[in-house]
Amino acid sequence: MTVEITSHEELRDLLGAPMPRAAVKERQVLHDRDRQWLAAAPFCLVATAGADGTCDVSPKGDPPGFALVLGDTTIAIPERPGNRRADGYRNILDNPHVGLIFLIPGRTDTLRINGRARLVRDAPFFDDLVVRGHRPVLAIVVEIEQIFYHCAKAFLRSELWRPETWQPDALPSRARLIKEVEAPAESLADLERYYGPEYERRIYG
Repeated sequence: MTVEITSHEELRDLLGAPMPRAAVKERQVLHDRDRQWLAAAPFCLVATAGADGTCDVSPKGDPPGFALVLGDTTIAIPERPGNRRADGYRNILDNPHVGLIFLIPGRTDTLRINGRARLVRDAPFFDDLVVRGHRPVLAIVVEIEQIFYHCAKAFLRSELWRPETWQPDALPSRARLIKEVEAPAESLADLERYYGPEYERRIYG
């Protein structure tokens, strides 16, 4: 029998009260250590939700320090050429609330930032976001409302950073997955060429 949780009280009774340190760790202003973390992080996840509750989580990655600190409570995340679905960006236009998780490879803790976002198509700080000669298509500017570090337990349980646990060949190649799951008109050979060595050379345009 499935037993569903339907109230905040039931959830709290099941999980218990948060540890005192966890309950008070939220901040609104970037600490020097937060700035150092952002300078070292090459990857983050951006979570958004539309006005109708439709959710999206999009990965963003660039050389370390790609998330630019604009002030004590403001950061900017550049957009690079992608698949043009813009799911998260359309959500931001309807609902500015975003959740970010910044990862540093090998670190089992993460930096989390929640706040309100807006989309900017150009600004003087875009000059600081140029990579390989390419300016970003747009940037997400996030006004920080909550910032805190998240513990390592999920990474330790998953053994995410232990190479001996990695199984990249457990599933077929990206091209074969697309051909089998999405059934595009392109042949498998064409898809393999598209996602071959040239793919990495095209990531900035």
